[in-house]
Amino acid sequence: MDIPPPPALLDMVRRLGPGRVLIERLRERADVYVVGGAVRDLLLGKAPTDLDLAVEGDGEALVADLGGRVVRHERFGTWTVAVDRFSYDIARTRTETYAHPGALPDVAPAALSEDLARRDFTVNALAVALGGPHAGALTAEPRAVDDLARGWLRVLHDESFRDDPTRLLRLARYASRLGFAVEPHTAELAEGAMADRALETVSGPRIGAELRLLASEPEPLDALLSLNKLGLAAAIDPRFGVAAEDVGVARRAQTLLPAELPPDRLVMALAARRIPASELGELLDRLAFEADDQATIVAAATRAQEIAEALTGARRPSEVAESAAGLPPELVALAGALGPMEPAQAWLEQLRQVRLEISGSDLLDAGIDQGPAVGRGLRAALAAKLDGEIQGREAELAVALEAARATG
Repeated sequence: MDIPPPPALLDMVRRLGPGRVLIERLRERADVYVVGGAVRDLLLGKAPTDLDLAVEGDGEALVADLGGRVVRHERFGTWTVAVDRFSYDIARTRTETYAHPGALPDVAPAALSEDLARRDFTVNALAVALGGPHAGALTAEPRAVDDLARGWLRVLHDESFRDDPTRLLRLARYASRLGFAVEPHTAELAEGAMADRALETVSGPRIGAELRLLASEPEPLDALLSLNKLGLAAAIDPRFGVAAEDVGVARRAQTLLPAELPPDRLVMALAARRIPASELGELLDRLAFEADDQATIVAAATRAQEIAEALTGARRPSEVAESAAGLPPELVALAGALGPMEPAQAWLEQLRQVRLEISGSDLLDAGIDQGPAVGRGLRAALAAKLDGEIQGREAELAVALEAARATG
């Protein structure tokens, strides 16, 4: 791989929106670097938007030089700084030691070379100087550039997965995102760590955080398949994972899910379909998923077949809407992928958006007593509107009043 000379590499950083701001404000500082995945992606011809910074000197002084809004993270001595419309994560270059396998690291200031040596994979052990006499110069772990050219994911030392077993999950995420292969010795180390049940030394919330990152990848299904391929899914739960025979269902479900909704909860549900509802709730709770996410994932994972059967039997738009009423879109998308694609698509794209022009207040004003009759009247009006039998406020009110009065 040909590495651009420092002026060209610095210009590549400058052409990034967030890079221009950094170079303008830090051109005199020789101790600040863009590090990690952003440099990797830049060398791969991509245009990263998230830039992480490492500083060998005074981090507080760097934060002051940047200006903007600052959030300090005391546990690791890091900062998040928002400048203009851009946000930067900043850390003092450091070493990391682990009190025991799976523990959070203890950190201490160190030189840039030591900071790069602590990272997860060689292709992320890269840094570009932003200012000073060596602005634009690339500093890299000795194997990093060759591994980047070969498309290999390699850990930096043999204890990497034991020190921090969440790197196993990141291995699956990067393999999927970058399309890289796992370097043979790294694959052996990963297998050994899995055989020794290394992930069991990590807290549930940390594993859950990695799973949420994995499910938020641009191609989350591919990321889950990578998890399976590396034998990691079973470490979450022996029944967890997207099997090869599920891929067609998964692709159809992703196609059905409205574009404005992120697919993370859907793909988690796809991976969890073989886990009973009560056990799945316990697993997601242990992994620190938020309550709303838990409810959606459990519903989609455990009720898709039931809803698929209901949608299959629906003949009119109102029946489709009744089958899907109040359900998470992820559940309806997965149900549709099991067979009834057309009714699921109709609900997701059109029917769920249909609203009445009238409300319960209109029925109360017309003399209907507060109670179940109001709801039944509104449901009757909505069904008639969905089926194309009425349109307009007056027609809706007439149908609603007739249905409400008929109930007594």
